[in-house]
Amino acid sequence: MPKYQFSCEVTPQYLPDQSVPEDAVYGFSYTVTVTNTGDVASQLISRHWLINDANGHTEEVKGLGVVGHQPLLKPGESFQYTSGSRLRTASGTMHGSFFCVAEDGERFEVAIPMFVLEANQGNSRPSRVLH
Repeated sequence: MPKYQFSCEVTPQYLPDQSVPEDAVYGFSYTVTVTNTGDVASQLISRHWLINDANGHTEEVKGLGVVGHQPLLKPGESFQYTSGSRLRTASGTMHGSFFCVAEDGERFEVAIPMFVLEANQGNSRPSRVLH
């Protein structure tokens, strides 16, 4: 097992009640689960997201922590949160990274795999996750 490693899983969902398709507003939520799969307790310090719509528009989001937290995760521990995004198109993608610091001072980044945001109007199945 690598000494410094987090795994990241994302489950996106279309939010029809927060969308106005006739005004090109599509709301999405995404639930992220971050798990320390390494050997050393480490803290998630910041996030970096690239949010892309179907028209090729990219929004870059950087900031400290996630939803107001900078969780310190011991080996095997997880942190889950839900956040959201809006697109001008009915579909798009998101991907990014987390910057982390281990208790021993080692710095490392965690890739957040690309996932699809897709307005599945009238369809209850969840959006697709790319692996």
